[in-house]
Amino acid sequence: TCFFIICTLIMLLLCRALTIASGQIRYSVPEEMKKGSVIGNVAHDLGLDLERLRSGRARIVTGENAQYAELKTDKGILAVNERIDREELCRDLTPCSFSFEMILENPIELHRITVQVLDINDHAPVFPNKEKPISFEISESAAPGASFALQSAEDLDEGQNALQRYILSPNDYFELKQVTNQDGSKSVKMLLQKPLDREQHAHLHLKLIAVDGGTPQKSGTVNIDVTVLDANDNEPNFNQSVYKASVPENTAKGTSIIKVHATDADSGSNALITYSVFNIKGSVSNVFNIDENNGLIYVTGHIDYEKQTKYELRVEAKDRGGLTGISKAVIDVIDVNDNAPIIHVMSFSSAVSEDALPVPHSSTLLTSRRIIPLEFLYLLSGHMILTGDKMLELHIY
Repeated sequence: TCFFIICTLIMLLLCRALTIASGQIRYSVPEEMKKGSVIGNVAHDLGLDLERLRSGRARIVTGENAQYAELKTDKGILAVNERIDREELCRDLTPCSFSFEMILENPIELHRITVQVLDINDHAPVFPNKEKPISFEISESAAPGASFALQSAEDLDEGQNALQRYILSPNDYFELKQVTNQDGSKSVKMLLQKPLDREQHAHLHLKLIAVDGGTPQKSGTVNIDVTVLDANDNEPNFNQSVYKASVPENTAKGTSIIKVHATDADSGSNALITYSVFNIKGSVSNVFNIDENNGLIYVTGHIDYEKQTKYELRVEAKDRGGLTGISKAVIDVIDVNDNAPIIHVMSFSSAVSEDALPVPHSSTLLTSRRIIPLEFLYLLSGHMILTGDKMLELHIY
């Protein structure tokens, strides 16, 4: 009973000595701001004066993440500490943001700060292999309405700054058909408007232009070369519109994932099909490839679940006459246990009354997701026991 009373007194002394406050604020800043640019006035927004920031030894804690912001306690502001690139920070995630904690002592205060990174139009649409023209060999017997899939451009920006539309250079034979896919991406086809005449035009040279919606507007261009041949009137058809597969991360290079298959109703050389992967999004071009003869998709690079959980590949089947069929392959990455847990360590001290019973001079609190208020810790026989939905025994040294 005496031991219990002593422990209770110690707990009450700590609770009186430590007052924990918390808050949360959000800011929005454009990407690529110069170092030192002001993000926000945290002192004003949290209702703190500059003396409190200094006496409380205010500081920010980012854990394992890069420290994009710094706290200037003499002015009470949060400023840019290093270059913030939205595309590098968040890849395809929207909205893009990063978070950290600001800690003050005596009494202890913990404030969570979230900074949303806004996109600027700092990327132009880009075609894969833009230095190599898109080549077609099209029979002069191809009927009006025949479609020819074109490479899609990629724009790393988001929203209005992303890719908006395509433009085809003026010509007498083709027009564009643009399609917005379910995932929001845009694909484009070239439709034949009237029969080709090889005797009049054996070769056609066109340009495909991808345009974004930013200000100023940016664009990317790729050349299209059309060689007019004789007699091929059926395009390849895939047996599935979408192929789905899954692959564990860290799968070895050369491993087969899935096989696609297309057929052509023509005969002879016009029925021979070659496969290729195009309109590859992000870094997929370094991860997967396809056997052009049998349609087998295989691994060519490193697969990391923590970097990307899904890949989408657009697959083309082209016959010897230049007609094409299009399908999609969706590959989900399966997570494997290849990362050890990370525990963030945060230490802070607080004043204790001189008549308090002896306790360790400092305490260290370990948590992988949140800081645990000290009111919820009991000191028993030199151990800390966490109360709540789980119990954790912590040693104090």
